[in-house]
Amino acid sequence: MSDEEDSKLLEFHEMGLDDRLLKAISMLGWSSPTPIQERAIPLALEGKDILSQARTGSGKTGAFAIPVIQKVLISKQTATEQCVKAVIMTPTKELCSQAYRNIQELTSCCSREVKCVDVSPQVPLPSQRPMLSEKPDIVVGTPSRLLAHIQAGNLDVSESLEMIVIDEADLVFSFGYEDNVKAILNHMPKIYQAFLMSATLGDDVKALKKMVLHNAVILKLNETNLPQTSQLTQYHIKCAEEDKFALVYALLKLRLVRGKTILFVNNVDRCYKLRLFLEQFGIPACVLNSELPVNSRCHIVSQFNNGLYDYIIASDENLLQDPRNKPQQDNTQKRGRKKDQEFGVSRGLDFQNVSNVINFDFPTTVQAYIHRVGRTARGENKGTALSFVSIKEMPLLENVEAELAGHEGHESAVFKPYQFKMEEIEGFKYRAKDAMAAVTRVAIREARLKEIKQEILNSQKLKSHFEDNPRDLQILRHDKNLHTVKSQPHMKHVPDYLIPATLQRLAGKGRGSKKSRRGNARKQGPTEGQMKFKKRKSDPLKSLKFEGLGMKKKRKTGRAKK
Repeated sequence: MSDEEDSKLLEFHEMGLDDRLLKAISMLGWSSPTPIQERAIPLALEGKDILSQARTGSGKTGAFAIPVIQKVLISKQTATEQCVKAVIMTPTKELCSQAYRNIQELTSCCSREVKCVDVSPQVPLPSQRPMLSEKPDIVVGTPSRLLAHIQAGNLDVSESLEMIVIDEADLVFSFGYEDNVKAILNHMPKIYQAFLMSATLGDDVKALKKMVLHNAVILKLNETNLPQTSQLTQYHIKCAEEDKFALVYALLKLRLVRGKTILFVNNVDRCYKLRLFLEQFGIPACVLNSELPVNSRCHIVSQFNNGLYDYIIASDENLLQDPRNKPQQDNTQKRGRKKDQEFGVSRGLDFQNVSNVINFDFPTTVQAYIHRVGRTARGENKGTALSFVSIKEMPLLENVEAELAGHEGHESAVFKPYQFKMEEIEGFKYRAKDAMAAVTRVAIREARLKEIKQEILNSQKLKSHFEDNPRDLQILRHDKNLHTVKSQPHMKHVPDYLIPATLQRLAGKGRGSKKSRRGNARKQGPTEGQMKFKKRKSDPLKSLKFEGLGMKKKRKTGRAKK
């Protein structure tokens, strides 16, 4: 890393930051800077251009946001008029929303002095003109959106702009933004300070460096692409393609996978196919893909971070195919489905406290694997990555293992075999086969259309209602059953004979037959669910039926008649 030895490692309070900024950092619970922040912030405050490479979850957003805010506060002391000082570009709307939210948190103690605006939402340009007419200090947006505002005369950066930031720079060209960035640079002053933040330093980043930076300091931390094995455990299961659904059903229903989990698939159809499959077994899950409105996607991530959902089924199809591939776009349009090209699940999105990442479909590139798995084991948290690998996907697994072992110097195998005997879940395979028979192409198509209509309604028509009633937005859920497949109540329960003897303990309590459950309940005393109903006169065991660890009410036909 260049200049690494010359720069002294400093704490936040030793960097000469404004007291209001230090207070906001303290409120966020950032006790000390991450390695990339230790290196980047002092150099940025000195006015140097920076090209930074650091892995996902290393604190890159804070590394550029803190010096940008600090320099805006300094300029306010001598400024005679309000003007745009900084532009932050990211390749996706979700990343724009995340960067904007982080800046809002860092300026919470100086919000009157530092104004920030996010122009990435796909609303008509004139509706955002009033925000930009106030000349906010920091403007966040995708390159295409920023260029549209510049060309419309809503945003003027020709004289006042002092800083430009490009986050996830290695995705900018792959998302087709090369011409947009060139056009934006033509509208900017000749002298400015620039920051390029990236997880990798490929050819696209080098080309962008020549285009944007001047005598930049390159910060390349001596760290692995993924966390150490003590923090991140990577497993793989070799199975047939048709067994993947039975396997995920067994893992989730027997609670062998616990905690917040992201299940990655390779396209949108697979999202809904897996969701409709799990829906039949009473396993609720959200879908996150490029067809949903951006407000819905951000809301899903926010609620997932707040603990409302345990499972998200995500497709990162934009990482698996070039968005500039016109034939693919044309085919998509013919089917009447409009995808958002400014979308990427596995990159940059700040999923919090994710315990597990499951690669239901194995990613097609090494970088896609790294970025997917980077959603877990962030910061100081531990995480697990589990990949389902079919025979066709074995070469992809070997490529990833060879790449990671070569770059990170692993003496042992990167992937551990997940100790699971497929022959022990034969009973689950029969149920999975029955469930899959109901997940037809028609059911998947109807589910996609139904979901899009629901989310568009939630995102647009109810926007003003949610602004007036924020609590309604909090309780809006995205994991409700789609009901495009026939519901079979018995599928939601796992009888004793299906559970292998070796998994009885791991599967949790209350998985046996109704008689054995009642017998155990009498021996062990009242359960937590029974305690909630002990004030009722009737025997709760007669009016309730158990479902795993929860209970459901039975209708009392006698009372209904009365």
